[in-house]
Amino acid sequence: MDNGKKKILLIDDDETQHQIAENMLNAEYEVIKVKSGKDALKYLYDGNFIPCLILLDILMPEMDGWEVFSRVKAVSLLKSVPIIFVTAVNASTEEKRAFDIGAADFIKKPYDKEDLLSRINKVIV
Repeated sequence: MDNGKKKILLIDDDETQHQIAENMLNAEYEVIKVKSGKDALKYLYDGNFIPCLILLDILMPEMDGWEVFSRVKAVSLLKSVPIIFVTAVNASTEEKRAFDIGAADFIKKPYDKEDLLSRINKVIV
């Protein structure tokens, strides 16, 4: 059922992060949550869903955020979808890498609700 809200895809293996993000964002956005890069790619590749934004964790088992990013950006229908990395990794080299490959933003966990919404609203037009 379409509730009229813009859809954000959250890719994070941490269930707690799913709940935090949903609580922070559900007033303005519909948050679709998946726990792995593989699940996200299955969801995105079926062609029935193109989110307005992807929030992507870097550290995940099986397929990390860097690989998910490159696979999403390799699909023509998904190239224009902005991706914001959300991560507990607190290294300037990771942030630089994210921007170098074309990430829309880089947000360190734990995040503040107002900051998260502000950053998302700057990316989603």
